[in-house]
Amino acid sequence: MRSTVKVIFITLLLAVLKTPVLAQCGSENNAFKSGEILSYDLYYNWKFIWVKAGTASMSTVQSFFQGKPAYRASLTTKGSSKVDNMFVLRDTLLCYTGTDLVPHYYRKGAHEGSRYTVDEVWYSYDNGKCKIRQHYQNKDGEHKYKNSEDTKCIYDMMSMLIRARNFSTEGFKPGHKIYFPLADGDNVNNGLLIYRGKEDFKMEKQNTTFRCLVFSFMDTDKDKEVIRFYVTDDDNHIPVRLDMFLNFGVAKAFISGMRNLRNPMKSIIK
Repeated sequence: MRSTVKVIFITLLLAVLKTPVLAQCGSENNAFKSGEILSYDLYYNWKFIWVKAGTASMSTVQSFFQGKPAYRASLTTKGSSKVDNMFVLRDTLLCYTGTDLVPHYYRKGAHEGSRYTVDEVWYSYDNGKCKIRQHYQNKDGEHKYKNSEDTKCIYDMMSMLIRARNFSTEGFKPGHKIYFPLADGDNVNNGLLIYRGKEDFKMEKQNTTFRCLVFSFMDTDKDKEVIRFYVTDDDNHIPVRLDMFLNFGVAKAFISGMRNLRNPMKSIIK
């Protein structure tokens, strides 16, 4: 994983189903509506001190892709002026899915430190296969293209997040494992999620407690937990807290704002 932000937005759940690829990739949307906006505060543990590192915002609107109705989801991150002196963080992510949540296009532009890179993925579906065209621009401006395909659905981290918010965890027990393929501009990696159970999470600033589903995203190559995330245990499935275990320390993200939600927040504990 090239980006510290990448682990923030792997807040997702995906079951690998033995069904035709279009049905497998798609899902009925019951979690969000057009116009939803989620905001986050990002913190780094810098030399034993928690420092506000920046903010992130994700919006979803109904749009069109190649003339057909689609969802357009975008996510931006911005580092604070204090952190800019140590590490510049400016990422912009974009994806289009059908209204049935089937992935069509993904782009990530990442300005991290002195690096600027671009990842793109185009999707097509034919003869029971998910086919992707990948493009990666490295920090030196060099371009790399490749093609990949699978009989299972391939996701990028944005389209997977959208799909996962409509995923049901009914019947899961702590320790349940979910494997899935995840694409960026030059790789398709094997991902693993482990369900940890339910836990209450209190937002001190807002004096609000959420009932959450807790998951760990694992680096299967290193057998290491990369991120632990807390998703509201209601029909919205909103990630409200993320604990990230990075190479240079620990980072956290906390929900700071929610607008235009589709469903009542039944996970809030009075």
